[in-house]
Amino acid sequence: MSNTEKRASDALEALDVLGRVPRLGGVFGTLINILDRLLATIAGLMLVTIAGVVILQILGRLILPAAPVWTEELSRYLFIMMIAVSAGLVMRRGKHISLELFHHRFGVRGACLYQLLISVVLVGFAWLIVPYAWQYASIGAFQTSPALKVSMQWVFGATVVLFAMVILYGVIGGIEAVVGLLGLSRRNKETPAGERR
Repeated sequence: MSNTEKRASDALEALDVLGRVPRLGGVFGTLINILDRLLATIAGLMLVTIAGVVILQILGRLILPAAPVWTEELSRYLFIMMIAVSAGLVMRRGKHISLELFHHRFGVRGACLYQLLISVVLVGFAWLIVPYAWQYASIGAFQTSPALKVSMQWVFGATVVLFAMVILYGVIGGIEAVVGLLGLSRRNKETPAGERR
């Protein structure tokens, strides 16, 4: 690896503040990893299905006298559900849009505190919104989609799924931050004062 590549790698690593927060291990960590893989698989299958539906729509316009009407509707609904299902994964992996002005200065303790703060704010906000998302989804029970004739309750229900994922992964992030902070304070108590950095 060249010197420039090393510096670029170090710079990217410095920006990944939440990557410094230790992940849960043991049974809970395994269950969370299984959930992550399951949700990533579902989101990936939805993305592949969207691509297939769009290709079908393009081919229908080129080959058939009229393209199937339902393809645009299905691709839109799949896109909405894909976003809802993968919202928690994006939070957990720190791949959401963020403004990084001072994060690179955080050590592990600062990263844990930052993740705890963000988790509390996001869970609080999502907790306030879920009842309204549920009301919004229930409105869809009285409507069906024009082409697929699917109850719009399932489509509007994506908002409930989205905020439920934010709550779930916010709680997981908060627990990981607290466990990380407790692990740091335990290590500091065990390490003599002269050996601390």
